[in-house]
Amino acid sequence: MELNRYIEHTLLKQDAAKADFEKLFKEARDNKFFGVCVNPAYVEMAREALRGTDVKIVTVVGFPLGANKTEIKASETALALKDGADEIDMVLNVSELKNKNYDYISDEVAALKKVCGEHNLKVIIETDLLTKDEIVKACELCVKGGADFVKTSTGFVKGGVGAKVEDVKVMYETVSPHGLRVKASGGIKTKESALALIEAGAVRLGTSSGVNIVMSCSTRV
Repeated sequence: MELNRYIEHTLLKQDAAKADFEKLFKEARDNKFFGVCVNPAYVEMAREALRGTDVKIVTVVGFPLGANKTEIKASETALALKDGADEIDMVLNVSELKNKNYDYISDEVAALKKVCGEHNLKVIIETDLLTKDEIVKACELCVKGGADFVKTSTGFVKGGVGAKVEDVKVMYETVSPHGLRVKASGGIKTKESALALIEAGAVRLGTSSGVNIVMSCSTRV
């Protein structure tokens, strides 16, 4: 298994400086990670740093709360794609899910997928805030809206665990029959946790610990 090809090397910290991003991009190139995940303001920087490589550029929309209006999320998405993003990770509006305003959720996913076109749209459902039934419902709404992936977490929930094997299994079982895939993110720090999440059904791993993970893995490329 080429574990490095599952990893989206992630830097979403509020206080990240230019040197931190330069380090991130170099590590992504050196380790041949699948991609990097950065905030929208740094997509153009990533595009220049990764030009000529096959490292994908992933960015986040409505991050981290998911509470922006759909029009704002759509505008963010369009600008990010114009700046060079390859994939979009949008945050689901958890409040509207809790309110059982299900049409709002599926319609928002559909609106952003329309902007994304052939670019992958991942929907962050924030599993730390949801019950098992709510995880299933969120995944079903992502299917209805036409998303390409469901994703566990932003990693920004205070006291949150992030990606859990049992949640990834539920997500995978719900969406895989419909052709959607699962990205696990949040708290993935070891090779063992990475492999367990892949075994549960994840095909992407969002982590800031990618270098440590592949350094401890004999399958490193």
